[in-house]
Amino acid sequence: MLEHLTTEAHNPASEHLDQLSTMEMVQLINQQDALIADAVGQQAAQIAASIDVISQRLSIGGRLIYIGAGTSGRLGILDAAECPPTFNSDPKQVLGLIAGGPTAMTTAVEGAEDRPELGAADLQHIALSASDVVVGIASSGRTPYVIGGLAYARSIGAFAIGLTCNDNSELLPHCDLVIAPVVGAEVLSGSTRMKAGTATKMVLNMLSTGAMIRQGKTYGNLMVDLRATNIKLTDRARRIVRAATKVTDQRASELLRECSGEVKTAIVVHQTGLSPEEARLLLSEAQGHLREAIMGATRECES
Repeated sequence: MLEHLTTEAHNPASEHLDQLSTMEMVQLINQQDALIADAVGQQAAQIAASIDVISQRLSIGGRLIYIGAGTSGRLGILDAAECPPTFNSDPKQVLGLIAGGPTAMTTAVEGAEDRPELGAADLQHIALSASDVVVGIASSGRTPYVIGGLAYARSIGAFAIGLTCNDNSELLPHCDLVIAPVVGAEVLSGSTRMKAGTATKMVLNMLSTGAMIRQGKTYGNLMVDLRATNIKLTDRARRIVRAATKVTDQRASELLRECSGEVKTAIVVHQTGLSPEEARLLLSEAQGHLREAIMGATRECES
């Protein structure tokens, strides 16, 4: 039943894989990986539409929820875990679910992906609502756990997005929108942790990053909403303030201290001359959009 899937197909380019030198092996894998970006690029319209839906749902208090099995589930959890430190988002705003539960992150849980009712049950457990977006990740496009989750999501009015690396997959009838970068047969036949996994990671990067940009989490290409939880991020916060305001390192550090480490607040304080408390209020009125807050203060001064 899997023979017709592109992700399970035989790749003639690697049929002598075990006879290649190490250098030849590396070059072959790299050549095959070079095909991935184009496959993802062909899905640009679907990815952009997904970002707009996700952003709209986040704006009304909804969540972005990834659901998958095996590598697909792990990649979803990884993307969700990176959102709070990168964008200072609520840890409950982007979630990842994997067939078999947390144990499956490091250990295969046999048979968990074969039960569609478990996908629905896991979404029920987190109180899925009609305001949420569910991204069902299944390289094959046929994982029962994912299909069960997507079907349940649609049944209660949540927006269901399918992410697969096969055309005309079994996910289609259960989705409002499908993203399908077809990367072709794997170098190691059926090992979707390779090209399919890379394509999945690329798409997830775009979905979460794009949605967070639309939520006002950036200023230009600066991560102005990052959470400075370690030395590296504290240094990055200082450099971001410096880049956005053109002040010295010392002044950037002073602004951050005055503003309790809040990058956006520090930038608004410098650009407008407001107090940290006034800057926070201005940002709140602009729903966290830094550029809008600064422009609003400028317009107010001009009037």
